[in-house]
Amino acid sequence: MNQHKNTVIIIAGPTASGKTALSLQLAAYLKTDIVSADSRQCYKELNIGVAKPTSEELQSVKHYFIDSHSIHENVTAQIFEQYALQSVNEIFQHNRFAVMVGGTGLYIKAFCEGLDAIPQVDETIRKEIAGQYNQFGLSWLQDQVKEKDPDFWGIAEQQNPQRLMRALEVISGTGKSITGYRKKEILHRPFNIIKTGLGLHKDQLYANIDARVNTMMEHGLPEEVKSLLPFKDYNALQTVGYKELFAYYANQISLAEAINKIKINTRHYAKRQITWFKKDSGIKWVTPIERLDSAAFISSLTDK
Repeated sequence: MNQHKNTVIIIAGPTASGKTALSLQLAAYLKTDIVSADSRQCYKELNIGVAKPTSEELQSVKHYFIDSHSIHENVTAQIFEQYALQSVNEIFQHNRFAVMVGGTGLYIKAFCEGLDAIPQVDETIRKEIAGQYNQFGLSWLQDQVKEKDPDFWGIAEQQNPQRLMRALEVISGTGKSITGYRKKEILHRPFNIIKTGLGLHKDQLYANIDARVNTMMEHGLPEEVKSLLPFKDYNALQTVGYKELFAYYANQISLAEAINKIKINTRHYAKRQITWFKKDSGIKWVTPIERLDSAAFISSLTDK
């Protein structure tokens, strides 16, 4: 690594793996700021269900891309790419290190490598697809993508509703497969990038997820979701922790069933995150034991 160049240290990994805690330690050690790479924490209307850092944590370290947008806006990976590049350039004005943390793999990929521009799709199409997905479920969405965009279906994360809805939006709005906009041209950024991933044993990760969901419920997640019922078809609300409670408020399932579904769906989401990040050979994976001596671990990341 060129020690004279600016550097972004990225902390990736599945939900509930300890990314936020480590990012705060790292930012404090480097006396720098954090850029969130979470596709839901950017929405100011979402709080408990997206596990935002606490108000104390947000006050202790400046964060970018948290509470930066509204659910009424269409935030994409392309928007994040430009926002994050501007943010790290701002940080580099006073520190040669910046910290990025999050579990949205596509956002991190967009920041590191660039992303081909995909045309904006009419909001009416987006809301219609989201509403139909909420009504008919994942199997309907899979059938639609398989029928209308077989090129994408062949390479798709077929259990990932967000990716499937995006593909369906694009082909419905443009008549062209989303694969046609992917040139796979990797951009090289004018700064160093160090990527580390937080790995946990499955049993520990699942225990963390269950504990987090219980805490969210105790801290008022049902009330937060209830306040967002008028916006349940918005893309930002097609999120684990919200859609299950929307089903509860629609009298489709009991509260106990909703809580159980949140835990199960969060585990499935964590699996998808791990699968995505494991494909990135540039990520150095570490275990909790390796992070016990946080000062030594952080120093090893930065060579400071």
